[in-house]
Amino acid sequence: MRIVSRAGMALHVSIRLAMLPVLAVLFGTSPASAHEGHDHGAPPPPVTTTIAPRADASSSDFELVAIARGTTLRIYLDTFRGNEPVEGAEVEVDGPGGTVKATAISGGAYTVDAPWLARPGTHDLAFTVLASGAIDVLTATLAIPEPVPSLPAVGGSWPWGARFAWTRDIQARVAAGDPSPWVVGAGAFLAGFVVSWLPRRRRGVAAGVVLGLLVVSAGTHAAGPAGTVPAVAERDMAQRFADGAVFVPKATQRILAIRTLFTEMRSFTGTVELPARIIPDPGASGFVQAAVAGRLAPPPGGFPRLGTPVAAGDVLALVQPAIPSADVTSQQQQARELDQQIALVERRLERSRQIQSVIARAQIEDAELDLRGLRIRRANLEQSPRDPEKLVAPVSGVIAAARAVAGQVAEPNAIIFQIVDPARLWVEASSFEAHSIAGAAHGRIGDGRTVPLAYRGSGLVDRNQAIPIQFSVEGPTRGLRVGQLLTVLASTGDERSGIAVPRTSVLRGANGQSIVYEHTNAERFLPREVRVEPLDGDQVLIVAGIGAGRRIVTQGAELLNQIR
Repeated sequence: MRIVSRAGMALHVSIRLAMLPVLAVLFGTSPASAHEGHDHGAPPPPVTTTIAPRADASSSDFELVAIARGTTLRIYLDTFRGNEPVEGAEVEVDGPGGTVKATAISGGAYTVDAPWLARPGTHDLAFTVLASGAIDVLTATLAIPEPVPSLPAVGGSWPWGARFAWTRDIQARVAAGDPSPWVVGAGAFLAGFVVSWLPRRRRGVAAGVVLGLLVVSAGTHAAGPAGTVPAVAERDMAQRFADGAVFVPKATQRILAIRTLFTEMRSFTGTVELPARIIPDPGASGFVQAAVAGRLAPPPGGFPRLGTPVAAGDVLALVQPAIPSADVTSQQQQARELDQQIALVERRLERSRQIQSVIARAQIEDAELDLRGLRIRRANLEQSPRDPEKLVAPVSGVIAAARAVAGQVAEPNAIIFQIVDPARLWVEASSFEAHSIAGAAHGRIGDGRTVPLAYRGSGLVDRNQAIPIQFSVEGPTRGLRVGQLLTVLASTGDERSGIAVPRTSVLRGANGQSIVYEHTNAERFLPREVRVEPLDGDQVLIVAGIGAGRRIVTQGAELLNQIR
């Protein structure tokens, strides 16, 4: 048995007792909590230390959030249904400091000097709002948490009560993400290791104690001077909770321009989606074709280019007929025969004129008519292979398609030009079922735009196992072109009940299900799975998953879905 001196035992016991507070920090750390304000029946938010003390209140007209910023109370005022900032309102705050009128800031925010915010505890507040002729009184309760004592300065007197009191501050700093408590823990671990490994070496004990105190002192110095540490941070951060809910501070909602819609259950006519494409109006379009085979030649001024406006009757191209060699020989023979007949008639007419006093006047006139007809036939035969065919525009519009090249041989019935009136366009949809189309229709283009349509008629003969249904485009047609694909949403005679929301409200969740974001609290949004059906070009119909009287995000939903 080894004998240990009393001095060594005393030093060993003192070191172990000195490590108790540090070990208490290492094994007794727990997260700190922060108050987020009222929730009006919604589940309380998860614990977070990045949210300043706040309170919220709402009525049928307004929604208000009050946030403590030091000794200043910042107020955000919005409309309850649309979440639109209310600017130019008169806001009075009745609190511990009496009734104070708030000062307006840009963007529907207001501030009030509130020195009483420095006192921890629960404060009952009443807000009187006067905006757009409406007066409302909103009540809320703001809780200011107790400040957490900070670490005492190194070198001061440390009573046992203070030693255990500052462990709570280290716990709060761990929850807030401050790395200094970990430094303290590392020092405690190192000091404990040295004390346990060198209990029999008196020289190593002193070195271990000094090393542990240096590490603990470094952590204490990083924690700051003696005083108090706020229980919560002075900044707000948008974040997503474990249940999928998203906390978005009012200031962030202003930046993201979040807007909502108060849902209502209504009845709507049935809607069917049909694939379609844009076609020209049959009464305002036409083709330019060659009647005979020949070579194309440009008219004076050249061929019209694509997009060139033309009027009905304008000459667009010339076609020089191509005559085969056999036809040329036949024409030459006909020309010689006509020349011979013309010579004979001329001699007969000359003889008749010499004896016109003897013969009847009718014989001379008949000879003159025969000679005139033969000469006309001879002239036509001479000019027929030389005169080109003029291709003229059948309607007024613009050149939508052109296949004209000088010297090109055009076959009969070949389309040389297509003329379209861009202000008069139609849409042809294909339906694989027999639908009774009634009422208005809309066409949705790939870029998200919609155009109003008017029903014109349905075909009675299948075309590629589909029934063609035609609509005319009503209103401006700028940006549309013939052949462009789109989706037609046409009304039918059926009726459905549901909630109409904009298409931008419906997102695709991680599991592929359609979701919308419900504004459950002033600063909280909860995703809801829904089942939707098409309604028109701008809206969809929610038929399951959410009821009436809810606030659904209509603008900024995609940005909310990206918050993590």
